[in-house]
Amino acid sequence: MLQEEVFRSGRLLLPDTPPEAAAPVESVPLAGTILVVVTILLFLLAIRSFLNVLPYLRDSISRARGSAALENSVKVSRDRNLVAAVFLLPTILLAFRYRLYDPAFLQGWEPDFRLLAVAGAFVGFLLLRYLLYRWLRPRRRYDEYQMAYRSGYTFFILLMLLALVTVGVLYVVGADDLMVKRFLLVETGVVYLVYLLRKGQILSVSCKPLTTFLYLCALELLPAGLLAVSATIL
Repeated sequence: MLQEEVFRSGRLLLPDTPPEAAAPVESVPLAGTILVVVTILLFLLAIRSFLNVLPYLRDSISRARGSAALENSVKVSRDRNLVAAVFLLPTILLAFRYRLYDPAFLQGWEPDFRLLAVAGAFVGFLLLRYLLYRWLRPRRRYDEYQMAYRSGYTFFILLMLLALVTVGVLYVVGADDLMVKRFLLVETGVVYLVYLLRKGQILSVSCKPLTTFLYLCALELLPAGLLAVSATIL
């Protein structure tokens, strides 16, 4: 009798319902894995072009005439364009991985679709910049105008080199994603300001100060501003 009362008064301390499943960790999308492999292969194929362009990159960032020396060499200019094209894929991957472009409407999207949206935004930015470049093309002194536009390819390569090194170093020291994102955004801002300065110097050779300022606003600040607005408001 006593034994029955002991078992009858006992209480079950464990929950009688199964525990909720832990939130799944976001896996690397298949499209991202494919882009990483393609990027590595393209970089290996373009390594000779990269080494050919490398000495001109430092000269371009230190003085405006460095861009003229690069553009005057047809082979170096073509190699620069090729390397810039190769760096498009890692740019999209970094923007996706560290949410450099992360508008609210992308929250909750599947990783593959979010990667596609980031790529679309970046391609749209480049397309708008190119259309403005073609639309505002001057009738005279086109060489300086073209050189100023193509200098963006050079500074894009410089930015990506800096960004990849930064990501590698911060990964080794164990920095979290938020810190990496902040570093990348600051580096992008600094390189972009130097680029605007050099581009303004190139345009000033054939343009008056007001015209140079208007060109910078239309060709650079407008596309960049629209990209930033889409990332913060949408």
